[in-house]
Amino acid sequence: MNAEAMALHTDKYQINMMYAHWVNGTHNQMAVFDAYFRKLPFGNGFAVFAGLERIVNYIKQLHFDEEAIQYLAEQEEQYDPRFLDELRQLRFTGNLHAVKEGTLVFPNEPLIRVEARLFEAQLIETAMLNFMNFQTLIATKAARIRQVVGKDILLEFGTRRAQEADAAVWGARAAFIGGFDATSNMLAGQQFGIPTKGTHAHAWVQSFDTEEEAFEKFAKALPNQVSLLVDTYDTLKSGVPHAIALGKKLAEKGKRLQSIRLDSGDIAYLSIHAREMLDEAGLTDVLIVASNDLDENTISDLKAQGAQVDIWGVGTQLITAADQPALGGVYKIVALERNGEYHPTIKISGNPEKVTTPGKKDVYRIIDPNRGKALADYICLSEEDEVKQGTRIKLFDPMHPYLHRHVQDYETQVMLTPIFVAGELVYELPTLEEIRTYHKDQLQLFWPQYLRKMNPHVYHVDLSLATWDMKRKLLEEHMQELN
Repeated sequence: MNAEAMALHTDKYQINMMYAHWVNGTHNQMAVFDAYFRKLPFGNGFAVFAGLERIVNYIKQLHFDEEAIQYLAEQEEQYDPRFLDELRQLRFTGNLHAVKEGTLVFPNEPLIRVEARLFEAQLIETAMLNFMNFQTLIATKAARIRQVVGKDILLEFGTRRAQEADAAVWGARAAFIGGFDATSNMLAGQQFGIPTKGTHAHAWVQSFDTEEEAFEKFAKALPNQVSLLVDTYDTLKSGVPHAIALGKKLAEKGKRLQSIRLDSGDIAYLSIHAREMLDEAGLTDVLIVASNDLDENTISDLKAQGAQVDIWGVGTQLITAADQPALGGVYKIVALERNGEYHPTIKISGNPEKVTTPGKKDVYRIIDPNRGKALADYICLSEEDEVKQGTRIKLFDPMHPYLHRHVQDYETQVMLTPIFVAGELVYELPTLEEIRTYHKDQLQLFWPQYLRKMNPHVYHVDLSLATWDMKRKLLEEHMQELN
């Protein structure tokens, strides 16, 4: 998708709301919006925030070109031409704060805070959620798989099953953030500097009279990158023996067979016997790659069965997040400017989990300085200064207020970083390798019980007393009006 022509990467109701604000003269009114998600994906204990780089590029390039203006002029709403002139001049002039990519994040805490004219804040909602939701979902899935495989090598193989090219390329990037080591996608490699890896397909083997010939021809072409797919005909009777024979020939020439790949059958059984055969032949340094519709659950089961796999190629289940293909992040207005001051706003719902937390807020990660581990995330109103001054705070569960404790000695990590200020980019985008390193550091902040795949411990996201009181007060006021 062309980053320079994405103004219409939005829902029509955004354009209609912008038009209605313009007609009513409220389009320049300032507002604050929070982007967040309500529920962790995959039953995981955490999510991994991703997508910020694409959001930054989108906002930097945001404008309506003449082709977009002409398209809007043809809509059945028959927008006033003066409104279209307003769109021609539109650029993002607001403030945007966000958590850094690679950060471990949790439900109901602002991941992105937008402070801008309603005209601008409304427009960017759809694209921003699109980028955040997808990449955060894939990065989380990747991190979940990384937790299972430990130090094994992870390869992203999802391109052909992804929902189109953008999903493949940006999904590969998100997987790399979450802990994968390389991708098969060449465009992602070129665009982001991700290492690329690949072997060959069954079609290569079938293109020759014999499997043995196919392996020899491949090794002749790529003598320093020999990785062979051994399950085209019979893995243990044909594929592995032919790979071993070639491996010995390569060794005589000072070369080596790097790996064999298993893409079908009983991976645990086949890998165990393949490992025995390779070791008996003296090829102890040849690695075993496994693919074939893998995910964290399958890999966990294979490891429990003693599978002898060194490298895991994960495709469909990762790039489509097959067991939960949407994150469900939302974008809600939390404050509206009137007479030069922000007034908190709240959305009330019959579903308690959908009630928003009002006000312009900051988020801090509260860290035990003695153990270097996170205690909770703390959401407070931006004007509060207890955390900034390091004074005593009360941590309590908003859903169960009786669960609380006071913390006096703590360190903090500011979660919302300035990205755009008055429309100007003030944040230097880190390299992908820096994001990966930051993500690994983030993992070290949390006790293992929060990171485990099954039944993870719930990490608390707490509200300050002032934030809680404001929310409760607004709820009571609205209920009184209804009654």
